[in-house]
Amino acid sequence: MCAIEAGKRGRRVAVLERADRLGKKILISGGGRCNFTNIHCQPENFLSANPHFAKSALGRYTPADFIALVEKYRIPYHEKTLGQLFCDRSAHDILRMLEEECRQAGVKLFLSARIEEVTRTTEFVVRTDNAEFRSPALVVATGGLSIPKIGATAFGYELARQFGLKIREPKPALVPFVFSVQDRSRYCDLAGVSTEVIATADRTKFREKMLITHQGLSGPAILQISSYWEQSRPLRIDLAPEREVIAAFRDPKLPRNISTLRTELRKLLPNRFADRWLDLHAPSSWTNAALAEFETRIHGWEILPAGTEGFEKAEVTAGGVDTDELSAKTMESRKVPGLFFIGEVVDVTGHLGGFNFQWAWASGAAAGRAL
Repeated sequence: MCAIEAGKRGRRVAVLERADRLGKKILISGGGRCNFTNIHCQPENFLSANPHFAKSALGRYTPADFIALVEKYRIPYHEKTLGQLFCDRSAHDILRMLEEECRQAGVKLFLSARIEEVTRTTEFVVRTDNAEFRSPALVVATGGLSIPKIGATAFGYELARQFGLKIREPKPALVPFVFSVQDRSRYCDLAGVSTEVIATADRTKFREKMLITHQGLSGPAILQISSYWEQSRPLRIDLAPEREVIAAFRDPKLPRNISTLRTELRKLLPNRFADRWLDLHAPSSWTNAALAEFETRIHGWEILPAGTEGFEKAEVTAGGVDTDELSAKTMESRKVPGLFFIGEVVDVTGHLGGFNFQWAWASGAAAGRAL
């Protein structure tokens, strides 16, 4: 996106791509359909040490701008849920569109470009294993540490440090949780069971689906809250949002026993999960107070995860180049003129659902228009 915008302005642009093909992350996203933006995109959908930093770029290149590009290429798409837009056919449509835009803008693409050294005198000099590039401006769009099997590295952070820029500690985000040993023995044989929950970490909460896995918890609600979770802090999960399990017991004719409670709980949770929850958390008695305590636990399941599944399974990397080091309007380094950082390498992390792509397009456009 940055190269396209700069090329349109008559700049001579070279894209140095470390991989042997373009857009690997585009191709694997959204189950191969590419969740390319979100129509409800707002600055509040992003996590950063400076919550205001993303506003300028997001305001100047919006989801409507990217949708207009998609429609110009007649790429069929649909809204899935919560404003998430996906290709009808394949993520290849988005990649082909961007490649064609690069071609029209006169951008030169260099694949399998292994960068060995970056220096700066009067201009930037980038040496690869078989070429040397010189330019007054250098844009770093190297992403984070997520999904190393498709080529993610710490190169962007190392380059930022080389030029004296501060880094906010990178950590896995939008990532599944791993249960403690005890919780694994209690719940992991229920792998595949899912239910709608409200997941809370500190004061942030998300209401979406939760999925039990062979290692712990995943699903949209869990991936979302993982970006806000701090190691060795508990998670709270409301297993029955806005619903009451024990309401039926107000009927004096209803017997107060485990069988009745199981019937009521199965109305709200998948049967296997309801049965397991009762096995582990049955009321201590059938008094009103004991039933109220049971209700409270359903709405406040407290879990202390052993950790996350790490960068291998994280959809995105939180942290990165400190936004205090960059211009919010252009993404240019305040310390090093001509040096820009865009996309996931910067300390701006979107929620699940197309927001990280929108940040990529918007930050890329901001830098491209400033080159």
